[in-house]
Amino acid sequence: MRKISLLALVTCCFSYTVNAQTAEDSVKAVINRLFDAMRNADSKSLTDCFADSAILQSVSNRNDTVKISTDAVKEFADFIATVKKGDADERITFDVIRIDGALAIAWTPYKFYYKGNFSHCGADSYQLVRINGLWKIQYLIDTRRRDNCN
Repeated sequence: MRKISLLALVTCCFSYTVNAQTAEDSVKAVINRLFDAMRNADSKSLTDCFADSAILQSVSNRNDTVKISTDAVKEFADFIATVKKGDADERITFDVIRIDGALAIAWTPYKFYYKGNFSHCGADSYQLVRINGLWKIQYLIDTRRRDNCN
């Protein structure tokens, strides 16, 4: 009886760990699909990563003036459709992912290359929502700079 109880406890703990890893991996997967779509100039796959009401914003700081710009997903996808495969290459690293039910956040520092040349760096901050079993990006805001990009 004691062995069965111990086995049940270990199984429950293992199942919880697997589910937590799977949820985090599925958040990473949609973000990776976004940047794979950019690299492949695939506007349809890119659009599929976003919720219908998604918001895209960028924070820039020029001459000590902070500016926030907003774009529609369609505008972003239309731009990606005009570039050649491999021209837009955003290289990210995953820093933080947090999940609470159907809500997730992710933070990814990045370096962006255009046509093989370094353009800028920064960080992407995502808010994702699990809709019909799929993670979708609801909100994406990034910073952009050319200095301190080691």
